Amino acid sequence: MKVEFQRIGPLGEEIPVALIEGRHYDLRTITDDISPEFLKSDPVSQVDAAFDSLVQVEAGGEMRIGSPVARPGAVYCIGMNYAKHAAEGGAQPPERIVVFLKPPHTVAGPNDDFWAPPGMGKLDWEVELAVVIGKTAWRITPDENPLDYVMGFTVANDLSERYWQLEVSGGQWSKGKSGPGFLPLGPSLVPKRDIDAGNLQMTCIVNGEVRQDSNTSDMIFDVPTIVRDLSQFTVLEPGDVVLTGTPEGVALSGRFSYLKPGDQMQVEIENVGRQTQNVV
Repeated sequence: MKVEFQRIGPLGEEIPVALIEGRHYDLRTITDDISPEFLKSDPVSQVDAAFDSLVQVEAGGEMRIGSPVARPGAVYCIGMNYAKHAAEGGAQPPERIVVFLKPPHTVAGPNDDFWAPPGMGKLDWEVELAVVIGKTAWRITPDENPLDYVMGFTVANDLSERYWQLEVSGGQWSKGKSGPGFLPLGPSLVPKRDIDAGNLQMTCIVNGEVRQDSNTSDMIFDVPTIVRDLSQFTVLEPGDVVLTGTPEGVALSGRFSYLKPGDQMQVEIENVGRQTQNVV
């Protein structure tokens, strides 16, 4: 049985659900939320065991979808993980993973409007595959499988303000990545058993025109390498989110205009999900 996890409902009132064959099932009999405790307890097996007692809920086209992770403890981001994206930003491909952080308050629902803060003239999009950690990891050894520490995957849009990121950054990128709503996540958290993270088509369309069109096979550092390497420097905990980088085709390249109110972004990753954000 294929199962995906979502959180649906108004902002701050989301309920955890399992999406199975197009139907939503209320998970509140087995968990209060898609929380770290739930993620580390083999949620797929929990749903399999409790399926006959789960109640179906109506989730029509107007139902808001929230981030599939209630509130990440940490959001780690891998920079310049596609060679052509590094080049379009004027950098050489890195020899080791480049890491920066986004605070948890950046997380938004996948289809929420993106409120462009006044005075930000270089807002940019970045489609990314997001890894959701399901087991505490510290210094994963070479003989271990890093994917054993991964619960699943979701879609991310690593929204960025390039002036803050590059021109007044002081050398660090997090300034341009940390505004409210700068990380739409979702719609679904898809278990790792159903995803080949090394071969997923990913696209970003702005105002109906393709901006990014690539595949995760073009990553410089693949998902297992990222998880293993990152664990050498920090403790990865259940519910943490790891963004794995974006391919070429961002506005920073100079080929496209930066975002402005009235624009629409559509971000999609094969077999993982699709988002739509209107800039307001």
